[in-house]
Amino acid sequence: MLVALAGIIFPILPGSPVAIITMIAWAWIIGSTASWATGIVAAALALMGWSASLVLTGRTMRRERIPNTPILIATAAAIVGLFVIPFFGIFIGFALGLFGAEYYRRRDAMAAFRSSLEALKAMGIGMLVELGCIITAIAVFGVGVLIHFLTAA
Repeated sequence: MLVALAGIIFPILPGSPVAIITMIAWAWIIGSTASWATGIVAAALALMGWSASLVLTGRTMRRERIPNTPILIATAAAIVGLFVIPFFGIFIGFALGLFGAEYYRRRDAMAAFRSSLEALKAMGIGMLVELGCIITAIAVFGVGVLIHFLTAA
Protein backbone atom coordinates (compact mmCIF):
# COMPACT_ATOMS: atom_id res chain seq x y z
CA MET A 1 0.00 0.00 0.00
CA LEU A 2 2.93 2.32 0.60
CA VAL A 3 4.10 1.58 -2.95
CA ALA A 4 0.64 2.60 -4.18
CA LEU A 5 0.88 5.91 -2.30
CA ALA A 6 4.35 6.54 -3.70
CA GLY A 7 3.07 5.67 -7.18
CA ILE A 8 0.48 8.43 -7.00
CA ILE A 9 2.90 11.09 -5.79
CA PHE A 10 5.75 9.97 -8.08
CA PRO A 11 4.00 8.61 -11.15
CA ILE A 12 6.68 6.06 -11.99
CA LEU A 13 4.61 3.16 -10.67
CA PRO A 14 0.86 3.01 -11.25
CA GLY A 15 -0.44 3.74 -7.74
CA SER A 16 -4.13 2.91 -8.00
CA PRO A 17 -3.70 -0.33 -9.96
CA VAL A 18 -1.12 -1.49 -7.39
CA ALA A 19 -3.60 -0.71 -4.59
CA ILE A 20 -6.45 -2.52 -6.37
CA ILE A 21 -4.34 -5.62 -7.01
CA THR A 22 -3.05 -5.57 -3.43
CA MET A 23 -6.55 -5.36 -1.95
CA ILE A 24 -7.99 -8.15 -4.10
CA ALA A 25 -4.91 -10.37 -3.60
CA TRP A 26 -5.10 -9.91 0.18
CA ALA A 27 -8.80 -10.78 0.19
CA TRP A 28 -8.16 -13.85 -1.94
CA ILE A 29 -5.25 -15.08 0.19
CA ILE A 30 -7.09 -14.59 3.50
CA GLY A 31 -10.43 -15.75 2.13
CA SER A 32 -12.63 -14.63 5.02
CA THR A 33 -15.87 -12.70 4.69
CA ALA A 34 -14.28 -9.69 6.39
CA SER A 35 -11.29 -9.76 4.05
CA TRP A 36 -13.47 -9.99 0.93
CA ALA A 37 -15.75 -7.18 2.10
CA THR A 38 -12.74 -5.05 2.95
CA GLY A 39 -10.91 -5.89 -0.28
CA ILE A 40 -13.87 -5.08 -2.49
CA VAL A 41 -14.70 -1.79 -0.72
CA ALA A 42 -11.05 -0.66 -0.66
CA ALA A 43 -10.51 -1.67 -4.31
CA ALA A 44 -13.67 0.22 -5.28
CA LEU A 45 -12.37 3.33 -3.50
CA ALA A 46 -9.04 3.06 -5.33
CA LEU A 47 -10.83 2.55 -8.64
CA MET A 48 -13.04 5.55 -7.94
CA GLY A 49 -10.00 7.75 -7.23
CA TRP A 50 -8.20 6.51 -10.33
CA SER A 51 -11.25 7.17 -12.50
CA ALA A 52 -11.86 10.61 -11.01
CA SER A 53 -8.25 11.56 -11.62
CA LEU A 54 -8.43 10.49 -15.26
CA VAL A 55 -11.78 12.22 -15.86
CA LEU A 56 -10.73 15.50 -14.21
CA THR A 57 -7.44 15.63 -16.07
CA GLY A 58 -8.90 14.53 -19.41
CA ARG A 59 -11.72 17.07 -19.27
CA THR A 60 -9.29 19.93 -18.67
CA MET A 61 -6.98 18.73 -21.43
CA ARG A 62 -9.88 18.71 -23.89
CA ARG A 63 -11.10 22.13 -22.71
CA GLU A 64 -7.63 23.63 -23.16
CA ARG A 65 -7.20 21.74 -26.46
CA ILE A 66 -3.97 20.09 -25.34
CA PRO A 67 -3.23 16.96 -27.41
CA ASN A 68 -1.35 13.94 -26.08
CA THR A 69 1.98 14.88 -27.67
CA PRO A 70 2.84 17.71 -25.22
CA ILE A 71 2.00 15.39 -22.32
CA LEU A 72 4.30 12.70 -23.71
CA ILE A 73 7.07 15.26 -24.18
CA ALA A 74 6.50 16.53 -20.64
CA THR A 75 6.68 12.95 -19.32
CA ALA A 76 9.99 12.39 -21.09
CA ALA A 77 11.28 15.69 -19.66
CA ALA A 78 10.13 14.56 -16.21
CA ILE A 79 12.15 11.36 -16.50
CA VAL A 80 15.21 13.35 -17.53
CA GLY A 81 14.55 15.82 -14.71
CA LEU A 82 14.41 12.97 -12.20
CA PHE A 83 18.01 12.10 -12.99
CA VAL A 84 19.26 15.69 -13.29
CA ILE A 85 17.66 17.00 -10.08
CA PRO A 86 16.87 14.17 -7.65
CA PHE A 87 13.36 14.20 -6.13
CA PHE A 88 12.11 17.59 -7.41
CA GLY A 89 13.37 17.07 -10.96
CA ILE A 90 10.37 15.00 -11.94
CA PHE A 91 8.02 17.90 -11.23
CA ILE A 92 10.28 20.61 -12.64
CA GLY A 93 11.04 18.54 -15.75
CA PHE A 94 7.36 17.86 -16.36
CA ALA A 95 6.38 21.53 -16.00
CA LEU A 96 9.22 22.76 -18.23
CA GLY A 97 8.62 20.04 -20.79
CA LEU A 98 4.91 20.82 -20.93
CA PHE A 99 5.53 24.55 -21.31
CA GLY A 100 8.17 23.95 -23.99
CA ALA A 101 5.92 21.64 -25.98
CA GLU A 102 2.97 24.02 -25.67
CA TYR A 103 5.13 26.98 -26.68
CA TYR A 104 6.37 25.09 -29.72
CA ARG A 105 2.80 24.15 -30.65
CA ARG A 106 1.15 27.54 -30.01
CA ARG A 107 4.01 29.96 -30.74
CA ASP A 108 2.65 32.28 -28.03
CA ALA A 109 4.31 32.35 -24.60
CA MET A 110 1.24 33.58 -22.70
CA ALA A 111 -1.12 31.05 -24.31
CA ALA A 112 1.42 28.30 -23.66
CA PHE A 113 1.80 29.42 -20.04
CA ARG A 114 -1.98 29.53 -19.48
CA SER A 115 -2.64 26.13 -21.00
CA SER A 116 0.34 24.59 -19.19
CA LEU A 117 -0.80 26.07 -15.89
CA GLU A 118 -4.34 24.76 -16.38
CA ALA A 119 -3.01 21.32 -17.26
CA LEU A 120 -0.75 21.28 -14.20
CA LYS A 121 -3.63 22.38 -11.95
CA ALA A 122 -5.89 19.68 -13.36
CA MET A 123 -3.24 17.03 -12.88
CA GLY A 124 -2.58 18.25 -9.33
CA ILE A 125 -6.26 18.15 -8.41
CA GLY A 126 -6.53 14.71 -9.98
CA MET A 127 -3.56 13.51 -7.94
CA LEU A 128 -5.11 14.91 -4.75
CA VAL A 129 -8.44 13.18 -5.41
CA GLU A 130 -6.67 9.92 -6.19
CA LEU A 131 -4.47 10.27 -3.12
CA GLY A 132 -7.49 10.94 -0.90
CA CYS A 133 -9.25 7.85 -2.21
CA ILE A 134 -6.16 5.69 -1.69
CA ILE A 135 -5.73 6.99 1.86
CA THR A 136 -9.39 6.17 2.54
CA ALA A 137 -8.87 2.72 1.00
CA ILE A 138 -5.88 2.17 3.29
CA ALA A 139 -8.00 3.16 6.29
CA VAL A 140 -10.70 0.67 5.20
CA PHE A 141 -7.98 -1.93 4.73
CA GLY A 142 -6.64 -1.28 8.23
CA VAL A 143 -10.10 -1.63 9.78
CA GLY A 144 -10.71 -4.80 7.75
CA VAL A 145 -7.43 -6.33 8.93
CA LEU A 146 -8.32 -5.50 12.51
CA ILE A 147 -11.84 -6.98 12.15
CA HIS A 148 -10.46 -10.09 10.47
CA PHE A 149 -7.94 -10.81 13.21
CA LEU A 150 -10.34 -9.95 16.05
CA THR A 151 -13.03 -12.26 14.70
CA ALA A 152 -10.52 -15.02 13.85
CA ALA A 153 -9.17 -15.13 17.41
